Amino acid sequence: MDHGPLAGALVIADPGGGRVSRRIDFRAVDRVPAGAATVAVPARQADQDFLDAVGFEDKAGRVQAIAGDAGRVTLALGLGAAQLDDFRQAGAALAGVARGPSEVATTALAALPRGQRRAEVVRAFVEGVVLGSYRYSAYKAVDHRQLASVAVVGKGGRRLQAELDRAVVVAEAVCWARDLVNEPANSLSPARLADEAVEMAGRVGLAVEVWDEVAIVDQRLDALAAVGQGSSRPPRLIRLTYEPAGGAGSDVATIALVGKGITFDSGGLSIKPADAMMTMKTDMSGAAAVLGAMSVLSALKVAARVVAVVPAAENMVGADSTRPGDVVRARNGTSIEILNTDAEGRLVLADALALVAEERPDAVVDVATLTGAQRVALGNRIAGLMGNHEGFVNQVAQAACRAGEPAWPMPLPVTYRPQLDSAVADLRNIGEAGQAGMLIAGLFLQEFVGGRPWAHLDIAGPARSSADDGYIRKGGTGWGVRTLVELVSTFTPTSAATRRS
Repeated sequence: MDHGPLAGALVIADPGGGRVSRRIDFRAVDRVPAGAATVAVPARQADQDFLDAVGFEDKAGRVQAIAGDAGRVTLALGLGAAQLDDFRQAGAALAGVARGPSEVATTALAALPRGQRRAEVVRAFVEGVVLGSYRYSAYKAVDHRQLASVAVVGKGGRRLQAELDRAVVVAEAVCWARDLVNEPANSLSPARLADEAVEMAGRVGLAVEVWDEVAIVDQRLDALAAVGQGSSRPPRLIRLTYEPAGGAGSDVATIALVGKGITFDSGGLSIKPADAMMTMKTDMSGAAAVLGAMSVLSALKVAARVVAVVPAAENMVGADSTRPGDVVRARNGTSIEILNTDAEGRLVLADALALVAEERPDAVVDVATLTGAQRVALGNRIAGLMGNHEGFVNQVAQAACRAGEPAWPMPLPVTYRPQLDSAVADLRNIGEAGQAGMLIAGLFLQEFVGGRPWAHLDIAGPARSSADDGYIRKGGTGWGVRTLVELVSTFTPTSAATRRS
């Protein structure tokens, strides 16, 4: 089943075979346009007597229609403490009530907190509007009505417009990542995911290379091959490179991004229960985050060189499926005893990490829906963060915080490493049942990074949502795009002295 190319960063797939624009037009203005049909103002600047009378509370995400001029609707936006995430929630609330082709104007920037950089508030508010407007409707007979135009009142003219444009680019990359995650697995095979990467790379000027199943074996990516061999739709290895303007000189830092791309995970012969399989089209959320981030680097003129590797496969049950007890050898020569075929993500990442480590980048970060233990420990809003260099782990944590995608640093205890010892191979792919599953997976991945500064983001919980909640929409969340963009935009090579014990 093939529906042709998916959305780019600015368009979504149309079930009729065409393409429709998803861009919400954000326009910087110095006053509310006369033709604006709706004006959204901070609640603290609205009619307080009226708001008190209707019981309105100034909390982030609350919105209340109040009396306006003839022919115009005025909305009071709750901003709570006016922190960055409060502006995201306010933007999402605006998107939820103001739909259709009429222009909406907002004076939300008038509530800019003292000491807060305007660009950060603009980014948060735009993200709220765009992400709150998101709906996956490629297979719906009738699409939802969406907010089309927002006039943002503020000083600065061109500078404000540039801030809006940058925010829109990143927010729409998150929407594209959500599209990839939400696409049904019968449509999004490993080969199709590779096609999407190639199309995106051509559009934004990235170098791209795709290895098919023959090249994967030839290149000694046997762990990736083992995961994909049970499916009739073979695996792919996707490699993208962004070179900053002026080329990659010796003084240009290189950061590598690796994203888990399991387009469907049945568990293989260690098969999942039926209920656990219902969301497994989203097991390529790490890959979607990496591709989404790569799609905007040229537009943002990122100074670092960025290499991305996505190992893509289906983990299916078939005559050629890998069996529990099989041994494979990863790219770096490490032999792995596969005792549970449902611990497949760490296998495909092992080959991808070993591959990028050979290039000796200044740092490596991988993003993966890797363990149910992450969701048990940290829930659906906070990612697990591990790594081998404290300085780089801190950079990732800070980038995630600034992006509004919190990640909680977790340990990689050397005392747990013996759980990965195998009687017949260098490693086994699981530890002891019910014990520190997230950390054991991190310890496994650490074996393949060649000592490079490395961080691992386990996003099993944050990658998908079971319900709409403000700018988080049901289905794929696109978690990680904003974090990775923030990370590569501010990346500083870390010293070996910061290595964690």
